[in-house]
Amino acid sequence: MKRFNLAICSLIFVTAFGLSSARICYGAFTVEDEKKVGKEFYEKMSSSNVIVTDERVNEYITRLGELILSHSQKAPFDYRFFVIKSSSVNAFATPGGYVYVNSGLLALLDNESELAGVLAHEIAHVNARHIASIIDKSQKVNIATLAAILAGAFLGGGEIAAAVTGFSLATATSMNLKYTREHEEEADRLGLSYLVASGYDGQTMIDFLKKIRRYEYYSSTVPSYFLTHPGTDERIAYLDGLIQTRYPSKGAESIIGNFKRIQMVMALDENSPEESVQTFTALLNKNDRDVDALYGLALSQEKLGLVDDSLNNFRKALLLTPDDAEILRDVGIFSYKLGRSDDALSYLRKAYGINGNDDQTMLYLGKTYESQGDYNAALDLYRLAEKRNPSDPDIFYSLATAYGHTDQVSESHYYFGVYFKKKNKFESALFHFRAALKDLPDDSPRAREIKREVESLSSPKIKDRSAPRRAPLAHSPYIFAQL
Repeated sequence: MKRFNLAICSLIFVTAFGLSSARICYGAFTVEDEKKVGKEFYEKMSSSNVIVTDERVNEYITRLGELILSHSQKAPFDYRFFVIKSSSVNAFATPGGYVYVNSGLLALLDNESELAGVLAHEIAHVNARHIASIIDKSQKVNIATLAAILAGAFLGGGEIAAAVTGFSLATATSMNLKYTREHEEEADRLGLSYLVASGYDGQTMIDFLKKIRRYEYYSSTVPSYFLTHPGTDERIAYLDGLIQTRYPSKGAESIIGNFKRIQMVMALDENSPEESVQTFTALLNKNDRDVDALYGLALSQEKLGLVDDSLNNFRKALLLTPDDAEILRDVGIFSYKLGRSDDALSYLRKAYGINGNDDQTMLYLGKTYESQGDYNAALDLYRLAEKRNPSDPDIFYSLATAYGHTDQVSESHYYFGVYFKKKNKFESALFHFRAALKDLPDDSPRAREIKREVESLSSPKIKDRSAPRRAPLAHSPYIFAQL
């Protein structure tokens, strides 16, 4: 692997209170090296399944990060933003423009502006290439070892760090990656300028620092955010001086919106339904009009099988926000699963009218139409869902059943074939693909596509991962899947 020579790279980035032209420096540890290390670290994180995959969370954190970036003199990286499944109070950025926020820190915040301040600070570290300057002054290491060192510095010695590195973290102690006071001052100065320029309230950056300082007093462990961010009291005083002299105007606490909804989604993902019920009940005891708490409580009660309580809280939430597409969608899906198709149709139609781009709304509205015998309406929605999200096996199963109900046997078999292929049940997929060919002209585009699938699945390297059960086709218009 490539090894980095020792060299010190100077940074000329800011004037006393504002940005000057940034000179990206190229020493031994170059911008391209940063990209490689950041990618290596990200790939280890991704393969370890510690990154949150919820689309709402990812879209939100990315939109917020891009907003901050648009008001910064960004380094030449393709920035990416992620939330990590960890109760540790932490946020960090690795070389190459990868910014990570732990779910534990996310839960501690009170508003969107505080999170924007955290992202702004981490973006500033990347733009100023602080890690690069530390590495330049350190010993020779290869990219894989450096990724392990980053894990040790930013993730600590816990399970996540071990999962990411895959080997002992002893090497991580050989390089001190803690930011210096100068690094922190520069990141605070730049980050605050990004935050205010984006329209947020600069005071919330101080509010956040005070919050994690209080957390230290009430917790048995020091927040990991402190481990690489020294001198918190000095930073608070420094930022307060900047705000009083340069940024006295009050900005917004929310621009993108739905911060509390994102916190609710994360709480549901990380806690048991019983724990979530307790959490959301406590919030409602403080404010019985907290829509996100009502929504979270309804979803938690649904998981516990508390049908009446769940539906009651869904309705309470909708009385407060009758046009909330997410709540309408989820109570509609719940109603569909309960067999209450008329209620499901009412909720899902309204949700689809508000947000016609939600994949789950589209899919379950189609399922509801299908349950009521309106197969053509169901097919229209399934086809749209297929175009939007071709990776979801459930969409192909629904297409297969709807085509079966409309006597389009070849299409039904084809979509069952795709469904089973996506489920890695290759023998079942072959059965349906071959059945689909029987009624298709040899030279039709669909026949040619299916033949390619059959050829691919017939390869000796492809083996079914489960023993299929042979089931005869029914004589009704519905084509039962070959399992």
